[in-house]
Amino acid sequence: MLSGIRTRFLLASLAIAVMLTTAGVAVAAGTDGSKVSLDAKLINGEVYVKASSLVSGVGGTGTYDSKTKKYTYSPSSAVPDVIKKVSPSVVAIIGKPDDEYADNRFSLAHGTGVIVKKDGWIVTNAHVVKDMKQIVVVTADGQEYEGTRKQIDEKSDLALVKINKTGLKPAVFAPSPLKLNVGETAIAIGTPVSFTLRNTATVGVISGMNRSVSSDYNLIQTDAAINPGNSGGPLINLKGEVIGINSMKFVDVDIDSIGFAIPADTVQYVLNHFYKYGKVKRASLGLELEESWSAVVGLPTEEPMTVVSVPSGNAGKSGIKAGDQMLAVNDRELYSQVELTELLKAYLPGDTVQVTVLSDGDLVTRKLVLSEG
Repeated sequence: MLSGIRTRFLLASLAIAVMLTTAGVAVAAGTDGSKVSLDAKLINGEVYVKASSLVSGVGGTGTYDSKTKKYTYSPSSAVPDVIKKVSPSVVAIIGKPDDEYADNRFSLAHGTGVIVKKDGWIVTNAHVVKDMKQIVVVTADGQEYEGTRKQIDEKSDLALVKINKTGLKPAVFAPSPLKLNVGETAIAIGTPVSFTLRNTATVGVISGMNRSVSSDYNLIQTDAAINPGNSGGPLINLKGEVIGINSMKFVDVDIDSIGFAIPADTVQYVLNHFYKYGKVKRASLGLELEESWSAVVGLPTEEPMTVVSVPSGNAGKSGIKAGDQMLAVNDRELYSQVELTELLKAYLPGDTVQVTVLSDGDLVTRKLVLSEG
């Protein structure tokens, strides 16, 4: 990883000196093949990078021996190290489905969850626990706990489950806005097919971004194997950060390796609302909108959405009416429902936005107070 780059240890600042032939910015390849920018200082023509920045930026471990005055850096073994790091934050969830036909002790439903707080808070998919009774959570060390469904949001397909346990290891979520590259490594951890297969790891790549597939929000597409029971588990990068919560896959005899995860920034948006309000206070324009044919079938388009009806009183007061074509919200051009839903994550009900519409041939801007929806 660092071959060809001469290093020396700077005792005064406990830093690795990365020798460059010309003055410039010191960068090292990340574990996912991307470039990583590190804090550095230029001293007498040499670029010095802190050891802690190196380890944080590209992974691995480093130790300094004060006797030999040597700094030993060990690159990360990537996938195995990441799985070992994240697995303690992954739980398996099992319970009785609320189904009139589930009348025997073998009729069970199961999924996966991710620890988000050390005192027993776990995020999972709404569809995993929505109709589940007698929830049991099994941690990575094999301990069982009774689970209680606390909050659920079907629109985002996310829910919170609580167990009576402290000292758990919360997962680390990738920062927002989420920065991913198609082709970088992605690892899914979960409980596929059978509850006996807890903490199964599968490896693939990020296949696509900003996918809107039977969802209200954008999804991450991956070819890492996601099977029934993986729902609610983490999709992670090679830094050990959760980049998404696995949610769904396409299933057909002619389809292979097309799975989807809810991006980490959407997960954080929902969790922040759960913690603060006990539910998602989702902002809405209060308009019923119809997408263009091109947007529905997935063609690139700049055709606007059309207002079908105005069910909200707030929207009615704005002067927007059925038949208007919506061009932009707060100067952001929008062509699909998912784009609108993503934009509205930044707002709360009661906030005021400016909506640009084409009405009776005139381009006009209306002020609209957002409703809760």
